[in-house]
Amino acid sequence: MSRGIYITANDRATEQAIALLNSIRVRDSETPVVLIPYDDNYQEVAEILFQKFGVSVYQDLPFIYRLSHRLHEIFGESFFARPNQFRKQACWFGPFDEFLYIDTDIVVFEKIIDNLNYLTEYDFICADYQHAGGITNVFTPKVFEEGIFTETECQDIFNGGFWGSKKHRISEQDLYDSFTECAAHPDYFDFSQKTSDQPIINYMVLKRIPKRFNIVRRLGKAPGNWAGSPHFVVQGDRLFDPNINQPLQYIHWAGMKIQPECPYWEIWEHYRYLNEEKPKFISQAPKQTTVWQKVASKLNGR
Repeated sequence: MSRGIYITANDRATEQAIALLNSIRVRDSETPVVLIPYDDNYQEVAEILFQKFGVSVYQDLPFIYRLSHRLHEIFGESFFARPNQFRKQACWFGPFDEFLYIDTDIVVFEKIIDNLNYLTEYDFICADYQHAGGITNVFTPKVFEEGIFTETECQDIFNGGFWGSKKHRISEQDLYDSFTECAAHPDYFDFSQKTSDQPIINYMVLKRIPKRFNIVRRLGKAPGNWAGSPHFVVQGDRLFDPNINQPLQYIHWAGMKIQPECPYWEIWEHYRYLNEEKPKFISQAPKQTTVWQKVASKLNGR
């Protein structure tokens, strides 16, 4: 059985991709990683990641284009702020029997592929506290009012930046059926903060994959991972959650720009320039907190 990691990136995300791959490779030199091009401008990042880390490009590019075209047909060209985020759904049809998908605004602190061991019992895994904030950035109360999901089911909502599953657990027709169902009921979804794929992916997984597991519910709990959580402590090249006395599995700068003076910048900088000379940065004042970040900062443990 083959296992591997998928990422999405274009040339603009080269710096983030290098940091992520450095953090993966320092603990795991063998697990294959496949790049799903975010758009047509990916040749530079693909070459760098291949030379430095052995990352290959997703082979079935026609499928990615077909998926994008079908999505636009269903929702319209201007419905989503970032429609190319849906390209990550190519994970279901790639070379790996079991896979993790990881956003490039993440660095990891363990041999992250080992989390796929949970797939012996489950068909889908995630690892975050998105559910702690209720249905914000995923659904609207309409899903309760019309009996689409129960409150218990919505305890399984997840962040679309880190998740894992099995090849063909979602079929191509499942994707298109899910898109069609969602396009018919846009009032079910919370796009107020310009999220794109996360509400739709949550709908599809909750509807079509009953055997789900959020790793933060493991025995003894698990640490948060959102960079907006101010209580994490730097310990060497990792972060530590003193609230539960555990090291983080990964850190995710969701909704943030990774730049000097952003939260946990020193950790990202460490992995970006691992085995390289660090450039000198001009300090920049952090941007004002967005509405999304203010809402997300209320989440427990993230």
